[in-house]
Amino acid sequence: MDVPLFVWLLTIAGILALLVFDFYSHVRTPHVPHIKESAFWSAFYVGLAILFGVGILVFGGGQAGGEYFAGWLTEKALSVDNLFVFLIIMSSFAVPKEFQQKVLLVGVAIALVARGVFIALGVTIIENFSWVFYLFGALLFWLAWSQARSGNDHGAEEGDSRLIRVLRRVIPTTDDYHGDKLTAKVDGKRLFTPMLLVMVAIGLTDVLFALDSIPAIFGLTQDAFIVFTANAFSLLGLRQLYFLIAGLLERLIYLGQGLAVILAFIGVKLVFHAMHVNELPFINGGEHIEWAPEIPIWFSLSFIALTIAVATVASLVVSKKRQERGLTPTGEPREPVEADAK
Repeated sequence: MDVPLFVWLLTIAGILALLVFDFYSHVRTPHVPHIKESAFWSAFYVGLAILFGVGILVFGGGQAGGEYFAGWLTEKALSVDNLFVFLIIMSSFAVPKEFQQKVLLVGVAIALVARGVFIALGVTIIENFSWVFYLFGALLFWLAWSQARSGNDHGAEEGDSRLIRVLRRVIPTTDDYHGDKLTAKVDGKRLFTPMLLVMVAIGLTDVLFALDSIPAIFGLTQDAFIVFTANAFSLLGLRQLYFLIAGLLERLIYLGQGLAVILAFIGVKLVFHAMHVNELPFINGGEHIEWAPEIPIWFSLSFIALTIAVATVASLVVSKKRQERGLTPTGEPREPVEADAK
């Protein structure tokens, strides 16, 4: 899709304006957002993403529109999965709820910058080295296998505690939070607060998340504008979604497996595409492999949407049945609750 420079500039300016609006209208004054507020703004950003996709559909055609929606759905699902880790990091750092919005918004800003860099690098590499599609495909197969094995168990407790120790050793910090300030004076010395540590932890995590999300969307489209906007709109509204479904996350027990299926599917699609543009001399003599099927974007979009829907419904149904049997969503016995003293 041929996108003029002024459209790029207007799109980036619009995304930055939304981040600034988010900060001044919601985050600047610390508070815990209620369900109604979170639901409204989550729906607003989802509606905005869909509206933008309709614009691509109208001005870019069906192929471009399908690629955008497939990419946005995939990135949105991966973002929801990332919320598990954010939740654990927030708990590990004991971040007061009224300050969590600021941490998440900073995380979104860092993720946008990191993914912008990765996208620029990815486009450059793809244009010059077609064999990278094989590499991306292999990476997605490995990520799918890892995701299927771990499910929603991100093993973050040990990792986060180690991260906290390293950060505290490198960055001198206060023991307690001082509002949402990043620094505070203690005994005449200027120290950083745990607020900075948690922002660094979220930022580093966002960079790692980009390593699986960028190859995934490049498996659906190589259009830089679509890759960037699908990523951006999947991240916008992530803060509100965090507060909306925080209590629901533990019930999405099959989301990890659903994402594994999606990543493996995109991996297959990437390998087939690599065969079509093959230039490696030790594969088919460096010639394109014509028999490899091209998976149409309508099929990719349908497959991704159906997989997310099945994983979500199955998770909610099974976790509800387990809850009725007195088990946790993962099937483990619930810890007995001590009776109130009479």
